[in-house]
Amino acid sequence: MDAENRIGTAAQQAANSALVRDFGLLLKAATRLELRIDTELRRRSGISHTMFEVLIRLCRRPGESVSQRHLADDLTLTSGGVTRLVDRMEEAGLVRRTPSPQDRRSVLVEPTEDGYEVFLDAAAVHAEVVRRYFAVPLSGGDYTRLTGALGEINRALADD
Repeated sequence: MDAENRIGTAAQQAANSALVRDFGLLLKAATRLELRIDTELRRRSGISHTMFEVLIRLCRRPGESVSQRHLADDLTLTSGGVTRLVDRMEEAGLVRRTPSPQDRRSVLVEPTEDGYEVFLDAAAVHAEVVRRYFAVPLSGGDYTRLTGALGEINRALADD
């Protein structure tokens, strides 16, 4: 067997490994669920899934503003990306920016009254889609094991 065939065979084995396949299933399921959530949120609530994620973070602690930098880090967006996103959300009347009293260079973001209302509507849509496509297909025990395993994976990644 010549070198090219050996490399081709090794590459084929690597591409078809159980780890690659299983991780691909996770990514495919997550991507499809993300797309389904985004589609339903846009259609029924008028916001993207990313906007919904911003509102989740802002609504977790009512009365507290969150810095744009913290939002960018939490959502794994660039500072420019989060600025454009917050611009669109501010134009839509969902959030407002305020200067940080502790740091004049920092901008804080908080939901408006309309933002809270849109969030509550979108949260119901989100819960419906997640329940239908994430929770219902699994038995109770499988769901508990899956969410526990995902928590373990997240902790392992956070520890490194």
